[in-house]
Amino acid sequence: MDVFQGIRESLTEILDVDAEEITPETYLMRDLGAESIDQLELSVALNARFGIEINDDQLFLRTLRAGLNEAAERRGDAAVHLGERFPFLGRDRIGEVLATLDGGPVLKVKDLVAYTSWRLETGL
Repeated sequence: MDVFQGIRESLTEILDVDAEEITPETYLMRDLGAESIDQLELSVALNARFGIEINDDQLFLRTLRAGLNEAAERRGDAAVHLGERFPFLGRDRIGEVLATLDGGPVLKVKDLVAYTSWRLETGL
């Protein structure tokens, strides 16, 4: 099964939205209105659908701001630090995240796809 399609199916079931509303660029919270209980359900659904262990903090970028604070305290490069914390996000995506922080929650469907694909590829 295609990872994006599987995630899209899970999101349509959990959030009761039309599949057409979900693209890789869709923000989970900003566009779909996902809440913490929805994230919990999604985590369980992805575990069952793909047979991978889920680290909710990584999957939902929950430690993003803590990572930024840590990088600032160490006077390090935020992008490098986030790349270490979230190895499934590419350099371009990290730059995009940093550029859109002021707009609210930054998690997109493509981040869920990247995380799931990374877990499937690495077996972590």
